[in-house]
Amino acid sequence: MKKTASAMVVAGILSASPAFAAEKVKLEFWTMNMAPKFNDYFKGMASQFNQQNPNLDAIWVDMNWDQIQPKLIAAIAAGNPPALVNFNVPWVHDFARQGNILPIDEYLGADKNLYQVNALHDVTYKGKIYAFPSYNSVSVIAYNKELFDKAGIKAPPKSFDELLTQAKIISEKTKVPAFAPKLSAESGGSFINWFYYAGLPVIENGKAVFNSPKHVALLQKFADLYQSGAMPKDVFKMEFEQEIAAYNTQRIAMMTTAPQALKRTQTDSKAIYAKTDIAAFPIAEGKMAFGGWMMDYVIPKGAKSPVDAAKLGKFITSDAAQLAFSKETGTTFPSTKLATTDGYFMSGAKSTDPVEKSRAIAALSIGNAKTLTLEPGILPDETTMQRALQNEIQAAITGRKSAKAALDAAVKNWNARLVK
Repeated sequence: MKKTASAMVVAGILSASPAFAAEKVKLEFWTMNMAPKFNDYFKGMASQFNQQNPNLDAIWVDMNWDQIQPKLIAAIAAGNPPALVNFNVPWVHDFARQGNILPIDEYLGADKNLYQVNALHDVTYKGKIYAFPSYNSVSVIAYNKELFDKAGIKAPPKSFDELLTQAKIISEKTKVPAFAPKLSAESGGSFINWFYYAGLPVIENGKAVFNSPKHVALLQKFADLYQSGAMPKDVFKMEFEQEIAAYNTQRIAMMTTAPQALKRTQTDSKAIYAKTDIAAFPIAEGKMAFGGWMMDYVIPKGAKSPVDAAKLGKFITSDAAQLAFSKETGTTFPSTKLATTDGYFMSGAKSTDPVEKSRAIAALSIGNAKTLTLEPGILPDETTMQRALQNEIQAAITGRKSAKAALDAAVKNWNARLVK
């Protein structure tokens, strides 16, 4: 017994000695453009994780968005990638196709049910989930109550077709263009997004298919809207800043944008802000809320301990972490189900203050948010092909070409390149 006790004492001393202490597993996680504004949040998140997991050491590293991909590729090639990397949805699909990130299905387990279904769908490639969904966004409608009253419209639109109908009435009755749908290519306003929103395919079996009667009919609706004066004549040049400025000076009756834009109206145009009310952007046949752009975290190929990386991934995308980040930013929304029901969002549901109400409306819509984008790598010359489509869309909407002729020409152009 004495010998055994002595051995146990020695073993205890050795295990407590720094020379024999188990080395912590280092988990470096990369974010993009978060420092210095969110230093306290990410340092605090790492510290909290480390306290809960004494054998792990989460280390936060921030870098510019244009650095993160080349540095990750170099790190994978060198056999020393970080544990987690902050990605957007297109990058997830691109890196999954290349085989440079790991599927995470086996690590999610029951935690899969914490996330919004559409959020998981956004980061699913060939039937496997490749990222932990993080913060998201969604558009709402901010509308000028005074102009709606002048047009005799008593309630905001409940469907996309009703939105288009109301837009024409507003323009006719008030002589003010109703709204500026996202059509500026510089702002990511490819008409492909509207096809997806309407539930229409773009490419099937390697061929462009966006010249069907339904595609033509959708484009014709935008052309009719433009010809009626319901869109500003410079709509193709209107980016995020220009849309806010147009709404703030009553040059459009509605602003369809992310809730954070209302902060600008609140600050720059108090008179318009006082006339503003909020509504959800309606759901169309694509069964999605417009304006979704989700960020996430991926586990790179070659990560030293994927199990521990997944533990960190679930921690920093948990309900609590995402809610805390939304409070920190004031502009983002969680991709988890429970966090969006928190009083931080829901307390403004019946508020007369546009900023507070928009936060609640957006949170209620976030479950329908999807990131509208073509999977990277599908188009052999994306810049040229998108420009060709944009030129045809403009020609149709401005009346220089029929909707059918424009889409036929764009599909022909795309398919010639896709075959090559």
